[in-house]
Amino acid sequence: MALTRRQREVLDVIRGFIEKRRYSPSLEEIGAELGLSSVATVHKHVTLLVEKGYVKRAWNQNRSIELTEPESPGTVQLPLSGTIAAGRPLEAVRTDETIAVPADMVQDRGKSYVLRVQGDSMIDEQIRNGDLVIIENREARGQGETVVALIDGSEATLKRLYRDGPRLRLEPANPRMEAMVFPADRVRVQGVAVGVIRKY
Repeated sequence: MALTRRQREVLDVIRGFIEKRRYSPSLEEIGAELGLSSVATVHKHVTLLVEKGYVKRAWNQNRSIELTEPESPGTVQLPLSGTIAAGRPLEAVRTDETIAVPADMVQDRGKSYVLRVQGDSMIDEQIRNGDLVIIENREARGQGETVVALIDGSEATLKRLYRDGPRLRLEPANPRMEAMVFPADRVRVQGVAVGVIRKY
């Protein structure tokens, strides 16, 4: 069923709160986020979202709101957490969007997110400029995995990771580009690429 603008705003607040904190907001917290001082008004909007099938809640319990907004069959919604360089490292840019991705590409929804690729250093891995990569927030388990590497705490890049003793080699999948080598303490792996989505 269609939502009014205010109902969509309430739903967006609930979704964002749950994604960020992993528990549901109270009516007071929803109202504070939207500048609504009346809990009764928030209650009315949440009740309408329940009636329309977008959320469910156990009445007389605080923090009991759960999302039930239907996803397309076989997909899950993951946060689009920003842009990642497939080229020279760039500063990570975060967003508040979500992306529907195939459910079979996601092993742990709570530890997964999506990044938009900028650059062409991974084209031999079939990762191109503008693609979306699904990232699982875990350490690399073997040599040559494609990872999100954070360099010096600020610059992020998507590369294949190789451990060479006390150094880490971040290798592109593009013969025109050279690998980058850093002391291990300058690089932090923020996740491993587990899938790619491309829109034509």
